[in-house]
Amino acid sequence: MLKLLKLRFNNIMIVVLVTSMSLFAACKSNPSAKDHTQSAPLGLSVEYIRKPQEVLIIDQKPEFAWELPNTITAQSAYQILVASTQEFLEQDQGDVWDSGKVLSNQSIDIAFKGTALKVSKTYFWKVKIWDENHKESPYSESQNFTIGANTGTITSANSFRIDRIKPKVLKQTSNNAYFLDFGKAAFATLEFNYNTPEVDTLVFHIGEQLTDYKINRTPKGTIRYQKIVVPVHPEQHTYTISIKPDKRNTKPEAIHLPVSFPVLMPFRYVEIEHVKGEIQAADFNQIAYFGYWEDNESYFKSSDTILNQVWELCKYSIKATTFAGVYVDGDRERIPYEADAYLNQLSHYTTDREYAMARQTIEYFMEQPTWPTEWQLHVALMFHADYMYTGNTELIETYYDKLKYKTLMELRRADGLISSSKATPEFMKKLGFKNPKTKLKDIVDWPPAQKDTGWKLATVEGERDGFVFTPINTVINCLYYKNLEIMADFAKILNKTNEVIDYEQLAKQVKASINTKLFNQDLGIYTDGEDTTHASLHSNMMALAFNIVPENDIKTVVDFIKTRGMACSVYGAQYLLEALYNANESDYALELMTATHDRSWYNMIDIGSTITLEAWDMKYKPNADWNHAWGAAPANIIPRYLWGIQPKTPGYAVAKIQPQLDNLNSSSIVVPTLRGQIKGDYILKDDKTKQFTIDIPANMKAEFMVKRTSTIKVNNKIIHGNLDHIALEAGNYIIEIFN
Repeated sequence: MLKLLKLRFNNIMIVVLVTSMSLFAACKSNPSAKDHTQSAPLGLSVEYIRKPQEVLIIDQKPEFAWELPNTITAQSAYQILVASTQEFLEQDQGDVWDSGKVLSNQSIDIAFKGTALKVSKTYFWKVKIWDENHKESPYSESQNFTIGANTGTITSANSFRIDRIKPKVLKQTSNNAYFLDFGKAAFATLEFNYNTPEVDTLVFHIGEQLTDYKINRTPKGTIRYQKIVVPVHPEQHTYTISIKPDKRNTKPEAIHLPVSFPVLMPFRYVEIEHVKGEIQAADFNQIAYFGYWEDNESYFKSSDTILNQVWELCKYSIKATTFAGVYVDGDRERIPYEADAYLNQLSHYTTDREYAMARQTIEYFMEQPTWPTEWQLHVALMFHADYMYTGNTELIETYYDKLKYKTLMELRRADGLISSSKATPEFMKKLGFKNPKTKLKDIVDWPPAQKDTGWKLATVEGERDGFVFTPINTVINCLYYKNLEIMADFAKILNKTNEVIDYEQLAKQVKASINTKLFNQDLGIYTDGEDTTHASLHSNMMALAFNIVPENDIKTVVDFIKTRGMACSVYGAQYLLEALYNANESDYALELMTATHDRSWYNMIDIGSTITLEAWDMKYKPNADWNHAWGAAPANIIPRYLWGIQPKTPGYAVAKIQPQLDNLNSSSIVVPTLRGQIKGDYILKDDKTKQFTIDIPANMKAEFMVKRTSTIKVNNKIIHGNLDHIALEAGNYIIEIFN
């Protein structure tokens, strides 16, 4: 049974979704099920928001998008109608905008071009298309949206969702005490039903961690726990506990939740004391808050059971940490940080078809920067990821000039390399800092080496692999090089020809300087900077991740990287894994993702967390929290690198699929895109033939990458020619690769 309840608070729509276990099981068994029997467009969205009727659209020239049914391959034309009333729309009258028949295959990012839209007014729209054979479809179902006042940004906020989750376990622990386990931690509060014949009190303990089968009352770091006393009365039967806000969550720099929300705390377990009489699981709900989310948009499973658990941990981590409406660093601070947000963004794109939250976070950073040097260099990466996954250029057009400062190119010297030591108060103002006395600080990774403060530390090196800091920092300059590549692309989009040339030449110079001044020719590896002979994992993995390493030097760099193990943080692991897959070292990358030692994702599962930790283990960061999305890198690494599914061109007009599944016997995946889901199945046959079943959604093309020496069949036909990829139109394919 599925019940959908909608409540509007302060112009924010809260969606309450109640699911039965049978429905959940059905979704898991068929995660990508959709009704494609119709020939009309489906999956409509406004401003990339799938249910725009639940929010206010602040862009008065919003973008429309839709998916095509799998009954067709491509679109040849479309017609959009926007009406002032549902009645007009039902009569096929677009009194606000009738696009007419537009000869185009564009089905995403189509800007409104009708009569000016009015604030507080609700509009209704639908679309029909013509297929590759110029056959006309019926109109889609209608969708409505309401225009809101502009808030100083260009991105409309998506709605929130509330799940009412029943306990998976309810156990009586004594005559008047019970224990509840909700299965997963969530940012939530607790609602319960209780009947009492007299005025009394119940004592609740809620928390994230168990110790000796009881909630840990004195957890380390910022693992959450609270004791809450609830008065109960004969005349009241339904209660919501009052969680006390954490002081750090109320600081001005923290993201504050809508005033209609209760205080939320991440918890999984509940203990209740002073209970009189018997209670049932049906009396309790974990009221969990999320950003808008559709669980069935993504899926992964493989022959490796540990990898499957890691995927589920990381996917749920992305969902669980959407509660604030923008990407925050976890519950310890609830502050957006650029690098945290970039990793969160990549994993959000691969686990759900949601783009508004990333776009809102990008705009936040243009006004609210943070102090680490590398974090400034992640902003352009966020812009670029948004562009590649949506095809939209509005953010680039709006912020291009300000984004130049975020590249830190003003801090360069004659050879192109940059140093944060050159930042002046005037430059800090350009970056958006309100206090120009703020200084940039290179951090490389986090946390740094810990001083002895009484904590029992497993290492004194922190997560930096002994990195030696110098004014010219290799990690900083690798990120800077990537920024220059991105800005050259953005200048092309905006037809700034001279700036394209400038960025391309500067990028070429920086790459050459890195490879001549920061590379040890004798050892074949990168040092941490000028004036040091020390080489860390970080300097080498960043150069490899950003394709800076010359082909002849890849082997020595990879060999060095493989001697360092997981000598980086959960943040650094993103770039370590990207580097390994770039170098076709999939076996070692998989080994790291499925490791079971204390610097692994499995360790997070093993110690009892259901959301990724801020660090590999509490002994590596004693003040860590248990709900940090920057620790969820496999949520994007598995789809983007293990399966190799990424947009080759903006908006997924062309997908690139480059699987590196060699150490798996089987795997299945579903990856969300604006155009529909890309689906894949893989089996390694007894004769070592690799068989892929690939489903490309309508109105998309794909390039399936192969080795030139391979013998290949596609849909049982041998493919001849010295190819590095197979070009695929929309449709279903069986690809066999023989030894």
